[in-house]
Amino acid sequence: MVNSNWCYHLVAFLVVAIWGSTFVFTKLLLLAGLSPAHIFTLRFLIAYAALLGIATFKRPFRWFSKTWRDELLMLGLGLTGGSLYFLTENAAMCYTTTTNTSLIVCLCPLFAALLISLFYRDQRLRGIQIVGSLLAAVGVAIVELNGHFVLHLSPMGDTLAFAACLCWAGYSLLMIPACKRYDTLFITRKLFFYGLLTMIPFYIMYPQWPPLEALLEPQTIAELLFLGAIASTLCYYLWGWVIRNLGAVTATNYVYFNPVVTIICAWIVLSERITTWFLLGTALILVGMYFADKKVKR
Repeated sequence: MVNSNWCYHLVAFLVVAIWGSTFVFTKLLLLAGLSPAHIFTLRFLIAYAALLGIATFKRPFRWFSKTWRDELLMLGLGLTGGSLYFLTENAAMCYTTTTNTSLIVCLCPLFAALLISLFYRDQRLRGIQIVGSLLAAVGVAIVELNGHFVLHLSPMGDTLAFAACLCWAGYSLLMIPACKRYDTLFITRKLFFYGLLTMIPFYIMYPQWPPLEALLEPQTIAELLFLGAIASTLCYYLWGWVIRNLGAVTATNYVYFNPVVTIICAWIVLSERITTWFLLGTALILVGMYFADKKVKR
């Protein structure tokens, strides 16, 4: 039992590590001429096609949920964990700085824990867990600000970033009943389907597509395949598996590591500098997560 728990925690960390690296790959695709909406749509198309292909080998194959309420639950997952989350996060960066956006969005574990505790009594936070979550949140802030303690406030941008944060918290909440009724493969496939379906209104309002020559660049293809096959198909599936076994609160706490991995990847790929503030913030995140996970360790 102890060994299996370590396995779940390790997978959670690896998934968040991969998601942290996606910021770098997304930045490279933006420089190649793709918009945030194009990147999201293409990575979800790749992921949905892959999971649909895998699902055809599973019997019995199911297109729809058992009830219309469960189908609405899948729609909610597609919105909160897919289209609405990515659109609000990317739109926020049009009005405020990337630092502000990332700082607010990476606080989603705190909001997810509070939201889940409102609906599930057995997952209500204890005092030591609240302290741990706050310590981790402070660590995230130190890592993100990196010694430059100046926030450029933007009501519109910060509101959109906060909306993205709430979307991921809502996604974590909805995953709890979904995992009780359906297998991880079905949930993940439906999430991608509704994530794509709910993007249609956006393209009706903003009909645009990237130039074909940009899509055919080998580097662009490789980056999209990484985002679609690894960061989406594999990671979303594994994340559902982790939530099923660790619980939504414990799994979501690993999102605190996201900015740490992003900065390390930026240091490796983009030659950005790692500072003492980064090390201090990382230490606070580790200590905070230890206390935030105290209930599970008992």
